Amino acid sequence: MDRILTNAIIHTLDENNPRATTIAIDGERIVAVGGDDVRALADRHTIVEDLQGATVIPGLIDAHIHWEQTAINLSRINLMDVPTKEEAVRRVAEAARNAKPGEWLQGFGWAQGVWPGGEFPTAADLDAVTPNNPVYLSARSGHAVWVNSMALKVAGVTASTANPKGGEIQRDAKGNATGLLLEEANSVVYRAIPTMEAEAVAAAMEEAQELAWRSGLTGLHDYDWNLAFEAMQLLHQRGTLGLRILKHINVPYIHHAHELRLRSGFGDDWLRLGGLKIFADGALGPMTAQMVEPYEGQPLNRGMIVTSKAEMLPAVLEASRKGFPSTIHAIGDEAVRHVLDVYEEVRRDEAKRGVPPSAMRHRIEHVQIIHPDDAARLAELQIIGSFQPIHATSDYPVADRYWGARSRLAYNARIQIDQGVHVAFGSDSPVEPFEPFKGIHAAVTRRRADGSPGAEGWYPETRLTVDEAIRGYTEGPAWAAGMEDRQGRLAPQFLADLIVLDRDPYAIDPHDLLNVGVMKTMIGGEWKFGDD
Repeated sequence: MDRILTNAIIHTLDENNPRATTIAIDGERIVAVGGDDVRALADRHTIVEDLQGATVIPGLIDAHIHWEQTAINLSRINLMDVPTKEEAVRRVAEAARNAKPGEWLQGFGWAQGVWPGGEFPTAADLDAVTPNNPVYLSARSGHAVWVNSMALKVAGVTASTANPKGGEIQRDAKGNATGLLLEEANSVVYRAIPTMEAEAVAAAMEEAQELAWRSGLTGLHDYDWNLAFEAMQLLHQRGTLGLRILKHINVPYIHHAHELRLRSGFGDDWLRLGGLKIFADGALGPMTAQMVEPYEGQPLNRGMIVTSKAEMLPAVLEASRKGFPSTIHAIGDEAVRHVLDVYEEVRRDEAKRGVPPSAMRHRIEHVQIIHPDDAARLAELQIIGSFQPIHATSDYPVADRYWGARSRLAYNARIQIDQGVHVAFGSDSPVEPFEPFKGIHAAVTRRRADGSPGAEGWYPETRLTVDEAIRGYTEGPAWAAGMEDRQGRLAPQFLADLIVLDRDPYAIDPHDLLNVGVMKTMIGGEWKFGDD
């Protein structure tokens, strides 16, 4: 026996043995969970650790993250939560003063919806402070990009440049690009930026995973592209990959997996293939999420379709027939409806082939707002709801402004859990911080850190219990990854992935969930953080 942890408050999430004080670990697996009797398993080689009454729960899993972007953004211009456009420009100007001429300046996190007036920025706002550098700034949503005139020039964007499929180059009255790129239009400038090497991305990921351990994360479901996958493989090959990663495949690359006859689940417990990723629509912030009814006060704007239902269906069908579930981004209620329509067709095809729903675990990413007519369809079709609880508290003023009373069914995991839907929670980092207790707090209170919008929270009937929220970061992602037999709870034969907390989240005031501190993080029986 390698290690025994004792004198702890252990929430196992195992319905057969929900509470314990002692856990025995051999190699990367749990051997026994119980009381003081478990200590009898110790031999002279066993390390026995007294946790002095600390709380232990299963390791937390972020079920929707962009890990490459999260890692590399740690060294880029930080525009998260800047209150005005002027402050964003000031930060860019500061970076420009320290940059070499011609060097690309990249940043992330601006959100015009929180600025006074709420107007989109333009290239002209940046040009005076960046005369010698092209600039590429991603919005917090990831669905809009703000560039300067030099970036447009370097990328060859002119008044005659056509909008790419699924995107829009915003233009002024004369037809000239304003410097705002929506959805797939970011590609017309992004392709002009020198590509990072996988080694550099791997180094950034290795640094970022230490921050993940400190926040209690032991696993991720990643939605970045092929460069991210290469970097992850480099870390895995070297034995330095320290998070269990489910890697989804974006639609432009899925045909390579099909040609190689790969299937979902290929890999091991550290790095394995997930499903096919598709974007159905845009996002709330830039008002590109596809809606059944127009945005409030904008009778001609119902958002933007990135991938039509007619395009999604054959891709999802082919993936299912070749062993891959799908995981589809859908934020607006019409986009969610389209995805559900696609899944309904695919489920019929799977039934004819004798494939049960549990064998093909399709997901909808975000389900940010759902139409009342569709609220029961995830349960009916046995589709996983992948939510990011912190989006509700970050976005509620914008949701109220753009969606009005429809927001009652926005960011609403409550109605899905009540119908028995498997839910998996994440952060969508770098859109939001990847610290999971911020998401747990948001799910339980529907309030921001400052207490807004009030003691009861935003649409308080949608609040979750602490147990439901924690299971959304443990059992839910484990189910979505097909690893529910070894991940997401603390039980014999499960992976020894756990975290030690400085207070019991089940026993504190819900608003104090923001103050829960991670003392130690263990993955595969090895302390990754806190073993000083």
